[in-house]
Amino acid sequence: MNVCFAFAIVGALSGPLTWHRVAAPVAPPARAAHAMAYDPVSGKVLLFGGFGPRRTYFADTWTFDGRLWTRLRPTSSPSPRAAPSMAYDEVMHQLVLYGGYDGSRYLSDTWIWDGATASWTEAHPETAPDAATGPVGFTDPRTGHAMMFGGYDGIAYHQRTWQWTGSDWAELSPATVPAGRGAGTATLDAVRREVMMFGGIGASDTGGTWLWDGVDWRRAATSTEPRLRYFATSAFEPIFGTVVLFGGAAGRIEFGDTWGWNGAAWRREAPVRIPAPRDSAGMAYDPVRSRIVMFGGLSNRRLLADTWVFIPR
Repeated sequence: MNVCFAFAIVGALSGPLTWHRVAAPVAPPARAAHAMAYDPVSGKVLLFGGFGPRRTYFADTWTFDGRLWTRLRPTSSPSPRAAPSMAYDEVMHQLVLYGGYDGSRYLSDTWIWDGATASWTEAHPETAPDAATGPVGFTDPRTGHAMMFGGYDGIAYHQRTWQWTGSDWAELSPATVPAGRGAGTATLDAVRREVMMFGGIGASDTGGTWLWDGVDWRRAATSTEPRLRYFATSAFEPIFGTVVLFGGAAGRIEFGDTWGWNGAAWRREAPVRIPAPRDSAGMAYDPVRSRIVMFGGLSNRRLLADTWVFIPR
């Protein structure tokens, strides 16, 4: 309780803040809408899939150790896809990937990444969410299991909340449910043990900052928020207890702003250096090196292959 209160007083990141571009000698090809998350087992950031030039879809797996990108070649792999959900399961010590879009189909398969063996294994759950692209993935603050919300199936925007049990998907029935959406962003606030979800595209209002406490969703009462957007990216920065959100798009507008959520309020940050505006980037926090890592995305219709780290001090 005292720790959470202390972070709430900090209220925002402390300067000087900066985004720093990493000159990696080898990097994944330019892409957008890829899955990216930190894998505590291997101690590296994992990247999978996305789409590239001429709407090609990737099925490659990469890791980043803070300095170098390395392409892995596991014996089995998810098929090519963009905008799948991927989240770490603290109970199973594995990353869980679900769904996405391969250029012709909305997908409904579940894959498990084991960082100890550097391998993908397809799961065959008895129950599975509907095929969808753009669901948000996150770690449940109460159980530690991987979770997922929303997505789009080509016709409808989903508003179901799902939890991975380790072998199956279970649909939860919270009393309050945000509007259906795809292409939002959600991040576990590890200090307050709640998930912050923001933005996305939907058939109805996708505005507001939504919080998941492991039992129910609630809309936060905020006086200031980032402009509504989709395909933004976010990660939790534990040094200052802040969820950092970057970029996204709204129609023809692509954003290059950096925002911090401290559990109670948003503040627009002013880093010394910022990446080009973009949407559909990948982002993850690397606790070994104490920095947020961002890769790629789409900027003014141009696919990017740049690696950035956010340093909040």
